[in-house]
Amino acid sequence: MIGRLQGQLAAKNPPQVLIDCHGVGYDVDVPMSTFYNLPALGEAVTLLTHFVVREDAQILYGFATAAERDAFRQLIRISGVGPRMALSVLSALSVGELAQVITTQEVGRLVKVPGIGKKTAERLLLELKGKLGADIGLPASPATDAHADIQQALVALGYSDKEAALALKALPPDVGVSEGIKRALKALAK
Repeated sequence: MIGRLQGQLAAKNPPQVLIDCHGVGYDVDVPMSTFYNLPALGEAVTLLTHFVVREDAQILYGFATAAERDAFRQLIRISGVGPRMALSVLSALSVGELAQVITTQEVGRLVKVPGIGKKTAERLLLELKGKLGADIGLPASPATDAHADIQQALVALGYSDKEAALALKALPPDVGVSEGIKRALKALAK
């Protein structure tokens, strides 16, 4: 099994890169999050890999971090999710964002990923709950149901998840939904 490649970046053709390892070129499929962080052509590069052997192909998937590779491996264990779909998820969402989506059970964010419908998104949320994000130090999910409702309201009003999360941090843990929305909107208006 090939677990890591270290060599010179010979070509970039999204989502595939070619890595020259002492005269042997390896085609590696990478998520866009890894692709955007690659060095210039001819520079040294190290990628952690996952090697897939199928009846009709042998494919290497590369990742900049161990967290990305671990998330990829968790995703492909789910029935109906293949390596291409897993790459698509990791290209659309960082590992931290994916873990937060799973923690907060946001079907809507997963449905936005190309190739993922509502049923697949629900299956991902169900099967990955508690498996992804616990070890990467993500912020805890909203402290109460009221906080979750406030966050959903802010997102529905057009604020990003990050803006909503920042506004929630300033709220007391025992705030009611209507009062919390008012306070959050005031904080976001500043």
